Amino acid sequence: MPAPHGGKLQDLVARDLPRHNALLEESTKLAHQWVLTERQLCDIELILNGGFSPLDGFLNRADYNSVVSSSRLEDGTLWPMPITLDINNESFIKGKVQSGERIVLSQDGEIPIAILTVQDIWQPDKSVEAAKVFRGDPEHPAIRYLNEQAGDWYIGGSLECIQLPVHYDYPGARRTPAQLRAEFDSRHWDRVVAFQTRNPMHRAHRELTVRAARETNAKILIHPVVGLTKPGDIDHHTRVRAYNEIVKRYPAGMALVSLLPLAMRMAGDREALWHAIIRKNYGATHFIVGRDHAGPGKNSKGVDFYGPYDAQELVESHRDELQITVVPFRMVTYLPDEDRYAPIDTVDTSVTRTLNISGTELRRRLKVGASIPEWFSYPEVVKILRESNPPRPKQGFALSLLPGNLKVSTKQLSTALLSIFLQFGGERYYKVLDRQFDDAEVLHELINDFVHAGSGLIIPTDVTLVQSKLTNVYTVGNSDDADIKVSETDGSVFDVVQRVVLFLEDNGYINF
Repeated sequence: MPAPHGGKLQDLVARDLPRHNALLEESTKLAHQWVLTERQLCDIELILNGGFSPLDGFLNRADYNSVVSSSRLEDGTLWPMPITLDINNESFIKGKVQSGERIVLSQDGEIPIAILTVQDIWQPDKSVEAAKVFRGDPEHPAIRYLNEQAGDWYIGGSLECIQLPVHYDYPGARRTPAQLRAEFDSRHWDRVVAFQTRNPMHRAHRELTVRAARETNAKILIHPVVGLTKPGDIDHHTRVRAYNEIVKRYPAGMALVSLLPLAMRMAGDREALWHAIIRKNYGATHFIVGRDHAGPGKNSKGVDFYGPYDAQELVESHRDELQITVVPFRMVTYLPDEDRYAPIDTVDTSVTRTLNISGTELRRRLKVGASIPEWFSYPEVVKILRESNPPRPKQGFALSLLPGNLKVSTKQLSTALLSIFLQFGGERYYKVLDRQFDDAEVLHELINDFVHAGSGLIIPTDVTLVQSKLTNVYTVGNSDDADIKVSETDGSVFDVVQRVVLFLEDNGYINF
């Protein structure tokens, strides 16, 4: 088993356990408290449990500048990702918090997690961080986060642990580095290949990980990210249920699932290097690095943010220093005539028939309820995905009526639509949302809740101000940008209802 990065596992939980009561009491007396954001909670958990060894706190200014410019801490230790406590409240900074002061960091403002001894407070040049760490494309999700969500001040300093952040789900699967290393020892696993994923796993993933294990004479750590991933990714609850099913398909004693509370940055090659260091801290000896590993795909111009092999090349270039062996991700394909998977680089596709289902095609099949063959995924996994990604006839929708350009009464149209939908019956719940909301964010949240619950919502007002944040919401009116365009000749409620019903049928929400 490799030594932790930097030579020592920075397990602050164990280190500070003898002082737990004193630290907890001190936290109630400190003048300043910072409520950790969702991303900061992920970061602090991996600092405290040693997943980010050799870090023992949020980066100070010197370490931050060194990491941004050279992927190394100031002392020369390889570390590619700036781990910062960003603050978006200037009143918390100016004249309030000074170097040397101790502040409590909490979860939800209620659970004290750690005490930070402030070393540095500064305003970073985010444009430099964006350019050097994430390559500068303003459409990159991490750069958007920097510019739109991250605070303008950074605070660096060491941490003393009160407790890890609280999770109410999957407590037995959230192993710390110390726990996972102990698990490997108890199982006599001295060679472990780690597999990073933020997506559901299917038969091809099972095949490629088994091949990687056999080629390296190692066991398999399925180590999925359950912190923040790419916007639009499948939620971790769905994925974990799928992982727990697919791990049953491995040879007995070959594979183990453990969850990683990481907030991904989608930083391509730098992120792959970071992932390798984290897996080394968790006790893995080998790490599978994929094609375009941790890349966010393409920007709006269709240009990839990262090259397909940038990640593999960067991690491989640090092989000796990392002391973890890179296992290149070998794409496998299904051979229907032989009913087996094989690495695609070993197959002559000009003479051998192959089958694949892309992620886009999988999402389409889930959306429309089309079949997903067993050669692609196991029925138990598909069932889980269908539960969380219902086909259109089971999805919710909302209709926003535009009263300013409809010739008919929106009240009568709402009543008519509700009556027609109830006539269709089925499992969908229908409701007219005719309350007035002063807070657009409250309205947005309520609409999304109804839609995600599979309801059919009729809104007799224009919600286009918040529509960009909504899903399956369609406007009804005679304006050019209306989703359901009502013509000048549609002068009755019945005419408009027919337009709406045909639209919903064409888009798969209603089946006759």
